[in-house]
Amino acid sequence: TPTEGLGRGRGATEVGRNMERGGRQRSAGRGRNGGEGAERQRFEVERNREAGPVVRQGARMGMAKTGARREGHVDRGENRMGERRDVEGDRSDRNGRSSNSSSTARAPQGRGLGFKALEELSVKDPSVVAITISSHPSLNNVLSETKMRQDLIELICLVLSKAFKSRTDRGTLQHLAGIIKDSGFFRTALPHYLVGMSSESNPVRRAQYPRHLENILVLSIFPASSVQAVSLLLTLLQGSVNSLRASGVDIKPEIEERMESLQDLIRHLQERAREGTLRSDRDTYALLPSGEDQQDFRAIPIYPNPQEFREEHRPFLRPNLTSQRYTNTHLYLDTHFRLLREDFVRPLREGIQQLLQNQMDMGRTDNPLRTKRFDDIRIYFDTRLVVPKCTQTGIAYVVQFDIQPLKFVRWQNSKRLLYGSLVCLSCDNFESFLFATVSDRDPVDLQNGRVQITFTEESRFKLARIQKDQLFLMVETTAYFEAYRYVLEGLQEQEEDNLPFQKYIVDCSTDVQPPAYLQRNDTYDLSSVADPDYKATMKPFHSLKAEAWPRMEALGLDESQIRAFNLALTKELAIIQGPPGTGKTYVGLKIAQALLTNQALWGERGTAPMLVVCYTNHALDQFLEGIHKFLNEGIVRVGGRSNSEILKRFNMRELTHSPNFKRTLPGHLRDVYRQLCEEEREIQEQSMRLECSLKGVVKEKFLQRFISSRHWDKIHILCMEKKPSLMMEWLGLGSTVFLQRETENANGNEAEEEPMEVEEEDLIEIAEEAELIQAERIIDDNFGPRTSKDGRKRGEMEGAVKAMEELMLAMNLDKAEIQAEQSEEGFELQRAQKKKMKKKIKKELGKSSAMTEEEEATVFDVWTLSQQDRWKLYRYVCICVIGMTTTGAAKHRKALQEVRPRLVIVEEAAEVLEAHTITTLSQACQHLILIGDHQQLRPSATVYELAKNFNLEMSMFERLVNMGLPFVRLDYQHRMRPEIARLLTPHIYKELENHPSVLDYENIKGLKTNLFFVEHNHLEEEIRDGRSHQNRHEAMFVVALCRYLLLQDYKPEQITILTTYTGQLHCLRNNMPAKQFAGVKVHVVDKYQGEENDIVLLSLVRSNRQGKVGFLNISNRVCVALSRAKKGLYCIGNSLMLNQVKLWSKIFHTLREKDQVGKALTLCCQNHPDRQVNASSAEDFKQAPEGGCTQPCQFRLECGHVCPRVCHPYDPEHKKYKCDKKCEKIICDRGHRCTLVCYKECPKKCPVKVEKIIPKCQHKQMVPCHQDPETFTCQEPCQKLLSCGHQCDSVCGSPCTNECKVKVILKLRCGHIKQDACFYRTCIDEAECTIPCEHQLKCGHACRGTCSQCYQGRFHFHCVHKCERLLICSHKCDVPCTRDCPPCQRRCENFCVHSKCMKPCGQPCAPCIEPCEWQCAHHRCSKLCHEPCDRPPCTQPCNKTLTCGHPCIGLCGDKCPSKCRICNHDEVTEIFFGTESEPDACFIQLEDCSHIIEYTAMDIYMGLDDNQANKGEQVAIKLKECPRCRTPIRKNVRYGSQINRSLKEIEMVKEKINGQQPDIEKQRNALLTQWKENLLTYEMHDQIEYLHIKTRLEKSYLTANDLWVVENKMDFLIRIKKILKLVKNNVLFLDGYRFRKKVKEFVCWLTNHHQKFTEQQVFDLQRELQRLNLLAELNARCHYANERDLTEKIQSEVQKIRDVLEMCGQFTEQDQERVKEAMKELDKKVPLKGLGISDEERKMIVSAMKMQPGHWHKCPNGHVYVITECGGAMESRTCPDCDATIGGHNHRLATGNQVASEMDGAQHTAWSEANNLLNFDQLDF
Repeated sequence: TPTEGLGRGRGATEVGRNMERGGRQRSAGRGRNGGEGAERQRFEVERNREAGPVVRQGARMGMAKTGARREGHVDRGENRMGERRDVEGDRSDRNGRSSNSSSTARAPQGRGLGFKALEELSVKDPSVVAITISSHPSLNNVLSETKMRQDLIELICLVLSKAFKSRTDRGTLQHLAGIIKDSGFFRTALPHYLVGMSSESNPVRRAQYPRHLENILVLSIFPASSVQAVSLLLTLLQGSVNSLRASGVDIKPEIEERMESLQDLIRHLQERAREGTLRSDRDTYALLPSGEDQQDFRAIPIYPNPQEFREEHRPFLRPNLTSQRYTNTHLYLDTHFRLLREDFVRPLREGIQQLLQNQMDMGRTDNPLRTKRFDDIRIYFDTRLVVPKCTQTGIAYVVQFDIQPLKFVRWQNSKRLLYGSLVCLSCDNFESFLFATVSDRDPVDLQNGRVQITFTEESRFKLARIQKDQLFLMVETTAYFEAYRYVLEGLQEQEEDNLPFQKYIVDCSTDVQPPAYLQRNDTYDLSSVADPDYKATMKPFHSLKAEAWPRMEALGLDESQIRAFNLALTKELAIIQGPPGTGKTYVGLKIAQALLTNQALWGERGTAPMLVVCYTNHALDQFLEGIHKFLNEGIVRVGGRSNSEILKRFNMRELTHSPNFKRTLPGHLRDVYRQLCEEEREIQEQSMRLECSLKGVVKEKFLQRFISSRHWDKIHILCMEKKPSLMMEWLGLGSTVFLQRETENANGNEAEEEPMEVEEEDLIEIAEEAELIQAERIIDDNFGPRTSKDGRKRGEMEGAVKAMEELMLAMNLDKAEIQAEQSEEGFELQRAQKKKMKKKIKKELGKSSAMTEEEEATVFDVWTLSQQDRWKLYRYVCICVIGMTTTGAAKHRKALQEVRPRLVIVEEAAEVLEAHTITTLSQACQHLILIGDHQQLRPSATVYELAKNFNLEMSMFERLVNMGLPFVRLDYQHRMRPEIARLLTPHIYKELENHPSVLDYENIKGLKTNLFFVEHNHLEEEIRDGRSHQNRHEAMFVVALCRYLLLQDYKPEQITILTTYTGQLHCLRNNMPAKQFAGVKVHVVDKYQGEENDIVLLSLVRSNRQGKVGFLNISNRVCVALSRAKKGLYCIGNSLMLNQVKLWSKIFHTLREKDQVGKALTLCCQNHPDRQVNASSAEDFKQAPEGGCTQPCQFRLECGHVCPRVCHPYDPEHKKYKCDKKCEKIICDRGHRCTLVCYKECPKKCPVKVEKIIPKCQHKQMVPCHQDPETFTCQEPCQKLLSCGHQCDSVCGSPCTNECKVKVILKLRCGHIKQDACFYRTCIDEAECTIPCEHQLKCGHACRGTCSQCYQGRFHFHCVHKCERLLICSHKCDVPCTRDCPPCQRRCENFCVHSKCMKPCGQPCAPCIEPCEWQCAHHRCSKLCHEPCDRPPCTQPCNKTLTCGHPCIGLCGDKCPSKCRICNHDEVTEIFFGTESEPDACFIQLEDCSHIIEYTAMDIYMGLDDNQANKGEQVAIKLKECPRCRTPIRKNVRYGSQINRSLKEIEMVKEKINGQQPDIEKQRNALLTQWKENLLTYEMHDQIEYLHIKTRLEKSYLTANDLWVVENKMDFLIRIKKILKLVKNNVLFLDGYRFRKKVKEFVCWLTNHHQKFTEQQVFDLQRELQRLNLLAELNARCHYANERDLTEKIQSEVQKIRDVLEMCGQFTEQDQERVKEAMKELDKKVPLKGLGISDEERKMIVSAMKMQPGHWHKCPNGHVYVITECGGAMESRTCPDCDATIGGHNHRLATGNQVASEMDGAQHTAWSEANNLLNFDQLDF
């Protein structure tokens, strides 16, 4: 037969292939065996070959595809032959006959995956099976067969089920499921097999079917797109099970449960498919009915890992079961954990995957990315950490990102970077990343690209290893991570046995029991909640007896409310649905009051509190305020930002800062608290300094300690000039330089300037959505600075920062206006120039980081008191009610376990994700009350697919209602007038009754109807940032309508504008000035649930050509929007587009019934009812400009004028109207009329100006009528001449000026002439002389200072001539004009592969002692890094390939050059040494300058110095330089030996220049000791300059020259101090003032930062010191002469001496000699002070007495006496010359007595040895 022929043909082929083995194979059996051997051999080869690469999913997928192609092309014949024979032979053996029908049930056509191979796999480990089979290239062919034998189908099911049971990577199983779902096996062969089960007659096979059914059920990993095939399979499976059971086969219950679970999933998917929300094309998630083989959800990390971003990761998810119970608690928790985690991870994962794909598509450049919009993430480029900040939760960081791509963002309303948002930072393309959350957000900072973030604990450790100033790509996910984190942690920590209410939440039992506490005692006393009329008669009753309950009238409730009240008190799980306006909060408060007044029933010894949980802070405040009305104490509001003043004192933050809290803390916590406050203050101060440094240019004095002395000297070149800020000048921001540059740039090609900002009009304050969301997100009580001992709160802290800014900043960028600074020439910067300057500073500050390395280690968590410690308050205060938001409850779940609330009330329960509700419940909870309305707003999920396909957006409230648990719906609405309520019933609520109170509302004034929908077709606009929209037509109409209603005399508080999109909020705000609309509420619908108002104006926004209505098709949101108004509701939208939505179509039908929809709204004038306006746009409202019509008002006012306005309905009596016509009243005797407008009170004094004569000057002036001319200041120019002869520039009535500003020629004391203000002629301080000095200095260069800068030649300006000699380190000397160049102060540039020297360049470097890293395949160095290498340079070419794909041109062991011989041909082959163009030339790249040089020539060049040294020639000690650019070669492993030898020699030279370190340390210590001694001896504490010397001595890296400078400075300061001490009491006042001024000049010059004690500087100092010595001596003589009335006697001589001492220019030696001679002549005329004898006589007396210095004293009148012995006064006597008291007691002189220094020069009495010693260090005049 043909079939046999085919068989023989294949056998022949097989025989031919096996001829070499010596066997001829003819029979089918032998053919089978041969095939089997080959099969086994092929399988082993295949398995061994694929064991390696199979680990990676990408490789697996790739191999599967290539395998399939290979199988169909090259190996097809061999595979089919061997395997076909294998199957045929097998069948022959099994059935006892040869099969002639192989074509009807063929074997799998796959190489290496035949029956035997599958059998072998079936006994292996599941993970091996999964990996092997999923990556096998023949799997597709094997499964493509549609007709198979039963045993083969069963074997495949067995193998596949084993694979699916493995714990291998989920991607592997999903890949395998993807192959199976479209295969012939799954869609044809397997269904046929199941059909055959029903007709099976063999009882043995029937008994085996249940085992095979189990394997088939395990094949339930299937993507959503295969739902139809699986549905068919399940139907057949159910039929087979029924048939087998009927024939007596035992079916396990597990199989039926599994089938039931699968059927539920199929129904779920089919329902989603019908709704159109099943995205089967994407196959995003695979569904598993059971998770027994899945990873325990408690082991899943909350933060995603890099693998999740890199792989096609499809996590295992189950849908939230909404129509059946959960099988167990673990499954329940697992389901919600996985769904919730995926809800926040997926946007980040898919966003980053999209980002990475875009980078690959764009060639890894981020420029196009900056303008690209991503769906799930927001990207911030060039992000860097700027400054650390101390916050309550630890160290946070301010980060800076590139703001340029985000210029369009309106940060006030943007949802970008909200508090709690998760950001992911990566610097390596997301190979690794850091996670952080936004911890503070200021829109002003965001506009400048700054935001504060806090890193996770794990990321903080990673951050420590990242280098400073690293740029990151920052990605923000749209999900609010903080809420996810706490809830996910809570789910993982929740123990399954401890979850309360499992019976209802998990098992969905509808038999709800009473609370456990009511089993003991169910007696309630409801008198506290009874109607006032029934209070007295209300008696306690048994609540579990229905007949015992009081009537609803007695409790003030309606029928449905009493049922809800009963349910809440008597059932342990109560669900109350409250449609809009039905009073669910009212009922909730009644329930809370009843429970709290009966706390003895449920409280544990009266201490267990009630927990109130709400979704939003606003709802929580409302509910707690309601509780406060009947409970004055015992409330604690935890977390969040409360706007309620009533609840302020109950906030946890306030309670923990009360004195009682600190007193009641245990002792150890009090100590911790105090220490924390102290540490926080210190860190806060440093943090403020860092913060200030980012806000502007810091003053130089605050930077001094961070600036090297070398740079400090450079900056202070301008020290002698009067500049407001040297730092501003140095940065080119001083007024002179800036104006000059602006002038130069005026005609240049400047970048286009940004348009000037237009100042926003004062607009209405709208609660921005960003602020509202952020307020809900903040759940920490300690957000913001904590009040510490010094009482600083946030406001005070801001004040402290402002004060610090004033102190630190030379220019503050935060100030609205930069303070005007005048240049020397008197020019002032204009406003535009200031803005340019400000912009430049911001740009420059943004380029560098100010962060220090030590900041990260400062604090881990400042506020480390544990949650349990926070709740210590409960041990001392009786708490009845705790209020929290759902997120706050999740965060504080551990504390709640400690507090053990028995009773939980959840308000807005239908808005809360089920996982949030779970984590709210503690183990102790016995009573749960859920209040909400699932037909209004539902919970919000981030991922749409999870919301729709997995029921994530269904709350526990809604799920339990759907599952049939008992609940009560409130039926009577107390809010809306019936016309408005008709829109909800029956379209949204089947039944909703109107309470009688809503039937009597008055009609809306000025409008024809109380309810109207205005139709239009004006198109919407999309907001660029975010998925929001705006509609300008609607915004303008709504604003005009709002204004019209305000003109009807409605209060702003009565009107609310609602809109469905946040983009419309901004559009509305821009058209609502505050002066007109202040008080009007403007909100998005979602943020207004639970609120109501008299009139609501609703803008629906959506209007587009595509017919997209967005979430206007969600009935819940429509319900909220239409149910907020009490008396009037006015909507505007595109009805034609909305009509496509079924719900809106019904609503429009209802509206048309009463003509409440149309193109125009009818306005009716209240004063003239017949006049109406049809308003279809904002323009139409102009026909009612004042809210009425266009007729004039004509009302006569009280003042007699006529109202000038057109018809207005407001203020009909005109009591509020202010007449602004001119007042006609006469207010004075002269008949003058009032000058004010009519409504203002007339002035009591007539202000009309009349001509009067001023008596003092007789000038005529216009003086106010009431004013006496005597008191008027005459404004005529003053005609008087000043003492200088110039006319006074003041006015006649004011005093003449003291300083004449007329410019005159002045002859200065220095002899120069200058034009300046006249007053300098008589001023003590003369004008500055700006004539260049040009004196030749000692160094030979001309002085560059001015005459004033050089103090008229006394202290010359330091020489600024550049030195530029080459130093030993290869840098040029940058110290100006130095004889011996000091050590280089630049940062050392020596570095190796291990480390970098951080010392100044001139200091010796510590040698690196790490092992040398130079090694290659041919050589290796064994020396240390700093030693010359002991290996030769390798000459073998490098065998690496560059990124461009071309071979490297470098050498083995060297760093590969960055250039390529092919790509950079011209650059590489450029001739320099001559060998570059050779085809096999190899190159090295110098790392210091990046030049590429041919290696043979470079080797010779580097060895030249060695050759010269070997020949005995002298070689310069310096680093070798690049032959191209002369850059020193410091880092190159190839030439490490030469570099290390040079560095060693350089280090020796450095040591010689700097001096021996031990000698320097010795000298430093000696100077420090001397400094301390001088401090006490000469009382130097008041000399700041002297105190600074110690700081200088304590610096590291001092050289011998540095110590020499310090020593000189100290010596000069001591000598100055001595001079000042001598003249302290011996100088006349005017002489002392002048003298101290000269001393101040001397000290200023001495301590100047350019003071290096050069030859010129030392000469100037010495000459000036001589001048001061002699001047002090002269002043002392003048003082003495004045006391003796001898001043006139010596006046001429003193003046001659003073002229010489005070003349301009240098004080020469000749001048000194002249003064000394004149002094001697002076002494002859006036002997020494107080003695009346000559100097020779004085010396004779002192010598004769033989007393040591310090024994001579004088009385108060100057008469000299001596105290013998120790020199200390021990007794008192009377002066023989004047009867004054002399001497003293106990070594203390009597008052007025002092040491007679004029006798022996002593400064101290001799009684103390220490004082006596001081007398021997005299200043010799």
